[in-house]
Amino acid sequence: MASDLENKAKEAFIDDHFQLAADLYSQAIDLNPNSAELFADRAQANIKLGNLTEAVSDANKAIELDASMAKAYLRKGIACMKLEEYQTAKAALDIGVSMASADSRSRFTSLIKECEDRIAEETGQLPKEELELPSNATPMQEEPVNGLSNETQDVAPPKPKYKHDFYQKPEEVVVTIFAKRVPADSVSVDFGEQILSVSINVPGEDAYHLQPRLFGKIVPANCKYIVLSTKVEISLAKAEPIHWTSLEYKETTVVRRVDTSSEVAMRPTYPSSKPKKVDWDKLEAQVKKEEKDEKLDGDAALNKFFREIYKDADEDTRRAMQKSFVESSGTVLSTNWKDVGSKKIEGSAPDGMEMKKWEY
Repeated sequence: MASDLENKAKEAFIDDHFQLAADLYSQAIDLNPNSAELFADRAQANIKLGNLTEAVSDANKAIELDASMAKAYLRKGIACMKLEEYQTAKAALDIGVSMASADSRSRFTSLIKECEDRIAEETGQLPKEELELPSNATPMQEEPVNGLSNETQDVAPPKPKYKHDFYQKPEEVVVTIFAKRVPADSVSVDFGEQILSVSINVPGEDAYHLQPRLFGKIVPANCKYIVLSTKVEISLAKAEPIHWTSLEYKETTVVRRVDTSSEVAMRPTYPSSKPKKVDWDKLEAQVKKEEKDEKLDGDAALNKFFREIYKDADEDTRRAMQKSFVESSGTVLSTNWKDVGSKKIEGSAPDGMEMKKWEY
């Protein structure tokens, strides 16, 4: 069955029906989740669709299942280059070229050279004009598959299975995915220069994927994650001390640097999908005021009255209240230590009731 779906997916891909191909590959993966070939092919479909972070995730999974698959490294490299993640792309291509066949090795080397040029341009090691392609040069093409075009389609994003949020400190961003009782071995997290790729695959349930292009760059080697009983918590080490106004990168992003030399620690900020911001300090003060002004009836009001007396009383008054209450079995409460300090306080039952002594 999985092989039939795979064949149909390849036919759809050849006919430029990239979304259909991706869907068919997904169905085949559900039936055969350990096929590196299926993940690598779906990565190519996602590249065609412009789903670049999903393509990186698929390529990573293919590499995890088969570390010797050259085309998985190639597709990861292409997707990362389109995301302008040239360091990550070059690292993948450097590994893939050693496994590539003689016919495809030149493809890897040309892409590696382009990554090196882009990295040099970013770091200012070469003037930009030296990196411009000559007029007769051929721009980078995607991996050719039977002369397919670069046509893409707009795809509505699926509704996420789990909610996620983040807060930040000057040196790190902490992403929380609210997933309860998820087995640790079902969680896979990969870090790129500016990519976070999270997959949660619980047997018998729909897979969850989170692959944002991040607001700013991170240091993958210093990033980590932990799977808890109620959530997955991911710590992203910032490459630069800038304030992230969102988790994902947007074209209109404005970068604001954080003054890390200040002695006052920056309070973590919690962005929300709701337009209205909550002033938690004000809310806490309001709750305390309501508790203080709370109007109680009956025993509750009496108990609150006695607590107020005890709280504001001096030491002799407190001793008198404790002694009289205990010795009278809770029927007498005196605040006069001179009156109760030198004698035993007998209990006084309410009208119509009789005091009893319990034998232990």
